[in-house]
Amino acid sequence: MVTTLADDAELRQRAWDAAASVVDPEIPVLTIADLGVLRQVTVRDGRVEVAITPTYSGCPAMNMIALEIELALARSGFRDPKVRIVLSPAWTTDWMSEDGRRKLRDYGIAPPQAARSRRALFGVEEVACPHCGAGDTEQLAEFGSTSCKALRRCKACREPFDYFKCH
Repeated sequence: MVTTLADDAELRQRAWDAAASVVDPEIPVLTIADLGVLRQVTVRDGRVEVAITPTYSGCPAMNMIALEIELALARSGFRDPKVRIVLSPAWTTDWMSEDGRRKLRDYGIAPPQAARSRRALFGVEEVACPHCGAGDTEQLAEFGSTSCKALRRCKACREPFDYFKCH
């Protein structure tokens, strides 16, 4: 069967939409597309291959994410999809969508700073509290509920919160 580029583009978009609906098992308000973990979807001869990049090497959620992608694609009618883990280039918080950053904040997790933040120059990290918006916060622990988050506290409202660390 011969497929056209339009057919492949439609299949690729359908596969992307299915894979993009998969949520991060550690932060269920974010999809893997919000996080920038979903890197590429290709279709060859009707077969789908999805490339994903872990937020950090050894991320324990990647096997679950790969399985959830396979299930989402199967539910969308794709047979025998392949999920490939891509380590290079390494994932960066710059790949997160603005919508994903907003979802984090609404969920009570401070989103990562932009790559051009003051930390890059002076080692100072100004993280706004996701609860009250105050900028005067302090780090309590380098690691929070997962290793990609730090535990911080707002000095204004005194509430603790997770901060999604920059990579």
